[in-house]
Amino acid sequence: MDQRIMVVDPGKCTGCRLCELICSFYHYKEFNPLRSRIRVIKFEEKGFDFPVVCQSCEDAPCIRVCPVSAIKKDAKTGGVYVDEELCIGCKLCMIVCPIGAISLDPHSRKIMICDLCGGDPKCVEFCETKALAYVRIDKVGYLKRKTAIKKFEEMADLL
Repeated sequence: MDQRIMVVDPGKCTGCRLCELICSFYHYKEFNPLRSRIRVIKFEEKGFDFPVVCQSCEDAPCIRVCPVSAIKKDAKTGGVYVDEELCIGCKLCMIVCPIGAISLDPHSRKIMICDLCGGDPKCVEFCETKALAYVRIDKVGYLKRKTAIKKFEEMADLL
């Protein structure tokens, strides 16, 4: 399987939070944003929303810091996941996550990290505006260039 990563386009995010609801339903069979592994952060003063989701760091600090080795890399997806049986809820991983993508399950008191839904992220599937994408790593640069070209075209139209 080609390794893929989650890519977020905050310019397309409307802040509807459907991704949070779908995530909690897929994992816990309840619509509860507090149990979502993706979080939409609102930047009121800037006027945009930004979905925050685990980026499966190559040298993931959460994996290194876990005292009981409860956080692991999935060999199939390359994503990070938590062995809930091992997790002691110490929250060290939350402290070291560079993007704040780890949260605490309010029911189990154990951590939650995006596990990419086993390679078929439901948030991506249900995002109506396509603000979320699950793309091959070798396509990320292409997508960024394509976005930049669109912005240049918009600026050229203003001239």
